[in-house]
Amino acid sequence: MEKTIFQKIIDREMPAQIVFEDDLCIALRDVCPQAPVHCLVVPKKHIARISKADTTDANLLGHLLLIAKKVAYLEGIEDSGFRVIINCGPDGGETVPHLHIHVLGGRSLQWPPG
Repeated sequence: MEKTIFQKIIDREMPAQIVFEDDLCIALRDVCPQAPVHCLVVPKKHIARISKADTTDANLLGHLLLIAKKVAYLEGIEDSGFRVIINCGPDGGETVPHLHIHVLGGRSLQWPPG
């Protein structure tokens, strides 16, 4: 299987604006931001999408959400509000087959999203 763009970033084969990293994940700025703050939290373990995660991934999934909160804090949007999104599959807007969490904020976000 060919590496996803996220795996290439994790392996330092492609550049990215990294805002946070630990042993389990990496957080980076989206190259096509949809809000003033648009970061992605990506697990280093390859999970194609949330529908492919299983019970053994429970701790990792919880960790990713806590890192999304930390990214919001680091980006200065924790108090003003932010949105956390996980796209799943083509109809869900997924464009990279590697689970990732979008953290968006820095402006008022509307609902429904689209």
